[in-house]
Amino acid sequence: MTLSRRDFVRLVAGTGAVAAMGQLGRTSAMAAPSGSYRAMVGVFLFGGNDGWNMVIPTDARHATYLASRGSVGIKAPALTPLTNAAYALHPSMAALRPLWDEGSLALVLNAGTLFAPLTKATYQSRPDLRPTNLMSHSDEQAHWQGLRARDVSIDGFMGRMTDRMAASSTPSMISLAGSNLATIGRTSSALVLPSTGTLGRSGYSAGGNAANQAKNAAVDAFANGTTYGAMTETTARDITGAYGQAVTANTIIGATSALDGYFVNPVTGAALTSDVARQLMRVARMIAARSTLGHDRQTFMVSQGGFDNHSGQVNGGNNDTGTHANLLADLAMALAAFHRAMQSIGMAENVTAFTMSDFGRTFKGNAQNGTDHAWGSNHLVVGGNVTPGGIFGAYPDPVIGGAHDVSNEGRFVPAIAQEEYIGAIARWHGVSDADMPYVFPNWSTWNTGGRGPLGLFRT
Repeated sequence: MTLSRRDFVRLVAGTGAVAAMGQLGRTSAMAAPSGSYRAMVGVFLFGGNDGWNMVIPTDARHATYLASRGSVGIKAPALTPLTNAAYALHPSMAALRPLWDEGSLALVLNAGTLFAPLTKATYQSRPDLRPTNLMSHSDEQAHWQGLRARDVSIDGFMGRMTDRMAASSTPSMISLAGSNLATIGRTSSALVLPSTGTLGRSGYSAGGNAANQAKNAAVDAFANGTTYGAMTETTARDITGAYGQAVTANTIIGATSALDGYFVNPVTGAALTSDVARQLMRVARMIAARSTLGHDRQTFMVSQGGFDNHSGQVNGGNNDTGTHANLLADLAMALAAFHRAMQSIGMAENVTAFTMSDFGRTFKGNAQNGTDHAWGSNHLVVGGNVTPGGIFGAYPDPVIGGAHDVSNEGRFVPAIAQEEYIGAIARWHGVSDADMPYVFPNWSTWNTGGRGPLGLFRT
């Protein structure tokens, strides 16, 4: 599509093409990692997912789990057991069991925000080592995405990773979750795509009344960027190029794709309609188009909301069901469908999806059949290259007020820092050892003294 300067202004005036504006001011970046294609897909569970009911012990600890969880505990017969493991998934996550059996699902236990290694004793005696504003939604979302546990972040880890990659005409960092801190770099920004529909523009229409004609005249005057100097000319050129990115993206997300056929309920065969499924469906399309886009690395941000369940997390009397069960069912089916789609194009070993969330929930359920804000939590990693049967981290002592509980409600000190968890994925993705301190500002703390990236991957 060829755009004149006049056409570009008409397209951009009042634009809804979020992706276009997101690229304004992009500068050249450093070379991309060498080697085969890889993509990482971060799935942020907004609100604070109860990871303790997502991954549940099935050995002798289950009795203590039930006693401590109280109003929200799930009994063993209902669980989704994992073969040759002392853990099970929530009953609603049965769609992920085949991935575990084939070696494409790994568990990360009790991960969370840490500034420095902490025990319960050092947490109590060294407030200067605690992350700031723990258990605050906005702060913990920033801690996960910016990876600065005691400082304000103005950029995020995905953005900083992309800073170190080669620029392309269509950004290799793509968000289906709107604008988030994770995707803000110092020299890079994300292409932001909608989960439904295509990118469009609003606010410009030819003709109309006198007021509209006056607006159009002003816009048309701006179209001649050379008349107003280098700044206007540069702005015009950048936005024109950015709108071209939106046109390219629309070609991919607006067409019919065979990959969509994998996004179905494995029991009923009905098409998946949850927002997280729609987002991952579009991620699959962008990965399939990687060669057309000129990408040898891609980074994606996906999200699912609704996890702040202070009440009604479970249905009283039937803890297998409720708000949380519905959310986890949507997540499990979407992740399983996405993985099958990647297998269909031979990319399963080149793509890794992983969960993040504000924080975990209190182990002790409350009187409203819900849970409250806490700290450490469990997470999932899906991909054809993960370590088969991999279980990383350490499940905390489930006793309320016990060795890992910094409260009397089950707020557990994390065993695994975000840097150890996400750092492993970043290295697999291609971030060099030299660039790890740039991507992870507190990297030196977590790459010494026996700490380091988890062994999440086979290669």
